[in-house]
Amino acid sequence: MQFAGHETFPCRYGWLKKSYDAVVSAPDEDARRRAFAPDVAISEFGVGKNMVASMRHWSLACGVLESHGLGGRIGELAPTELGTLLFGSVDPYLERPDSLWALHWKLASSPGRATAWYYAFNEFNETIFTKDSLAARLMSRVDELRDAGRLAGSRIARATIDRDVECLIRTYVPRTGGRMGAEDGLECPFAELGLITPLAGVGAVQFRRGPKPTLSDEVFASALVEFWQSQLATRGALSVEAVTHEPGSPGRAFLLDDESIAERLERLERVTGGALAWDESTGLRQISARVPIATISATGLLGPAYLPRKAA
Repeated sequence: MQFAGHETFPCRYGWLKKSYDAVVSAPDEDARRRAFAPDVAISEFGVGKNMVASMRHWSLACGVLESHGLGGRIGELAPTELGTLLFGSVDPYLERPDSLWALHWKLASSPGRATAWYYAFNEFNETIFTKDSLAARLMSRVDELRDAGRLAGSRIARATIDRDVECLIRTYVPRTGGRMGAEDGLECPFAELGLITPLAGVGAVQFRRGPKPTLSDEVFASALVEFWQSQLATRGALSVEAVTHEPGSPGRAFLLDDESIAERLERLERVTGGALAWDESTGLRQISARVPIATISATGLLGPAYLPRKAA
């Protein structure tokens, strides 16, 4: 689990590309390790010390970079397969919705560097909520894990949880009104996904569950394979219910409903080249793996999403 790290700044336009470029262009291992050191990065990125730390956090949380440090050491940074695909090849300026969906998946599907994001999308079951109600539930969950002996380290302060939840909401809901700088009106690219919307006049926000027209079948298939590999690799088949409702599933992270999931699963055989297929032979609606699930490249499934579409 990790809370904070973002220094209260949502991920901003351009940050992920700048972070990727800084690491890829570094001439050696030491330079890659120091890519976000304040004495280097403040002048390189043209932002303050706190924003430098935030940029590093988001590049790691969104799966663009990875750290090879061991034992708590600050390790060498390296681009991931996803980072190389997006920022080194197909969509360096995040002009395609598929890129934002793929990055959101990395952010929300596992509880590592963005625990509040994982909790909100995968364990929190309220559709309408406020910052305080989500923070209170997350604080209770943290206390529950600690009491069960599943959470080590110093106690997490409620103020830290509050800041995390506020940043989460600002990640998906653009800030309007009040005192804003020029960048604040379009703070975070993930707001384009429309996953959380404000409710006028009540001080609350709402998760928008349902079909996601801008989410391609390729990104959905890639997320499904990662979910299957990381949590359920021993299963030869997955039910619609597991893909829709289990924590860490595409249905939870993308806020898809049962009908939308079923429609996408029926198209998986084409998207995966026959590796996964819709199966109702046993009387159950499920998806079956025709090859070992560990042999499928989740990132490899993303590439075709960026090819020109054939006319219907």
